[in-house]
Amino acid sequence: MQIQVNTSNGINNRDALERWADTEIKQQLGRFVEDVTRVEVHLSDENHDKAGGGDKCCVMEARLAHHQPLAVTQHAASLDEAFRGAADKLKRLLDNTLGRLSNHRDRESIRRDAGFIAE
Repeated sequence: MQIQVNTSNGINNRDALERWADTEIKQQLGRFVEDVTRVEVHLSDENHDKAGGGDKCCVMEARLAHHQPLAVTQHAASLDEAFRGAADKLKRLLDNTLGRLSNHRDRESIRRDAGFIAE
């Protein structure tokens, strides 16, 4: 699974942030390594130097083998909160999506074994 981290101009300490994000993604989504080919993380500070809550944004996109990409967005007061929120959302979305695909494949396999579907 490749991990690509992109940051906007308002983000400081990019190298450290990219290393941290890479490690966190591998921990959070490691069990999906067979299905996810790449995860793209986009971190931005929408208000740059202005004060205000909810101006940090994290968009995560998971590229699945043989399926459409999945994406989530999280806004928060800090990059850490935005990143962790997006990672949690993506993890749940992958669980749900891959679970449905697996259930569909299992049902199809059972139907094929029973002779209801021609190969």
